[in-house]
Amino acid sequence: MNSSFESAGGRDREFTFTQEDFERIRKLIYEHAGIALKPVKQDMVYSRLARRLRANGLDNFQDYLVLLQSNNEAEWEAFINSLTTNLTSFFREPHHFPLLAEHVAGQKGNHPISIWCSAASTGEEPYSIAMTMVEMYGSFTPPVTIIASDLDTTVLATAVTGVYALERIEKLSEERVKRFFLRGTGKQSGFVRIRPELRAMISFRELNLLGRKWQIRGPLDAIFCRNVMIYFDKETQLKILKRFVPLLQPDGLLFAGHSESFHNAMHLFKLRSKTVYELVKDKANEK
Repeated sequence: MNSSFESAGGRDREFTFTQEDFERIRKLIYEHAGIALKPVKQDMVYSRLARRLRANGLDNFQDYLVLLQSNNEAEWEAFINSLTTNLTSFFREPHHFPLLAEHVAGQKGNHPISIWCSAASTGEEPYSIAMTMVEMYGSFTPPVTIIASDLDTTVLATAVTGVYALERIEKLSEERVKRFFLRGTGKQSGFVRIRPELRAMISFRELNLLGRKWQIRGPLDAIFCRNVMIYFDKETQLKILKRFVPLLQPDGLLFAGHSESFHNAMHLFKLRSKTVYELVKDKANEK
């Protein structure tokens, strides 16, 4: 017999949500996006997917799962977008950006710089990378290619537009705000837009880190994969890290999130600085 979950606080839910429903959803999101949902995420899964039931005019999770398994491409996209978490900010984990600038400066113009932001979310991270490069080179047209990707097409659309509420930039210096943003007027009052010169530095694209093919070409000087691995189990983490190796320059850097560590991949990467990794010597010499 299936057991049903009550909502937080014991309130009745609009839709019946059984243990079997939850387990099937966990299996689907793991297979398609590598996300390992913990049992404590039951309420989150219900609240986010209940919106999809309403949007599709359904009254139970069983019918919704049938809809997914009918290979409804649009609903698959909505399903994945609903269950991905996107917490970000400009210059989050600020210690990374001076180190990136130092690393790029150390290349001494030997080659054009290539950087991949593999979890762009709503764009704050790749735009912070671009700002760092502009500040380092003193130009809006530095010899730098920035690729920004994400699985969630909804947040990616926000990143491409580059429009943010004023509170999103309140921690930035006034100098950076003036240099990199345009303030909205009229109906856009209370919002800012990334300057087109900065937007032009970044190529945005949809990409699933579990996908068979990545439309990413190396060699890359840096890969930002921050606060992503925490959603994957160790086996999935290792698979992704192995795919990063051939994409990096021999001295390329991998930037991770503050709560992530790659002890299970010590044969691939070693710690360079706080949550910043470089290839182990043998892997670098193979290139």
